[in-house]
Amino acid sequence: MAKLTPYLFSSQAREQADFYINALGGEILSIQTYDEMPDAAPDLKGKVMHLVFEAGGVQFYIADAAKGETNHSSIELVLEYPTVNQARSAFDQLKENGRTLMPFEKMFWGSYFGRLEDPYGIRWQIASESQ
Repeated sequence: MAKLTPYLFSSQAREQADFYINALGGEILSIQTYDEMPDAAPDLKGKVMHLVFEAGGVQFYIADAAKGETNHSSIELVLEYPTVNQARSAFDQLKENGRTLMPFEKMFWGSYFGRLEDPYGIRWQIASESQ
């Protein structure tokens, strides 16, 4: 079975990883910078080449995007929690300085659900398993 790991490219990788860790709980597991790379371009000094972190029980990869490395595809990350309180807390933390796309509320199918865009432009769907 394959394992899917979200890989984010950012202009502020360390700051963005810290935001998710603070919002969802977690930690940085490893970090490599371009400083470790032989013959790295001077403009990459201090930038994140590969950072692994865990937030909300999910492992993520993130790196500082190199020029021309971003695209305009769209993807949303879904976090589903066992309880409404856990889901609401994650929603509230992630939407800080972002924007609500769909309020977190009880849905017609029985669980709670909401959509948001965080301050880094990542879109999230937050749901609860229980009512």
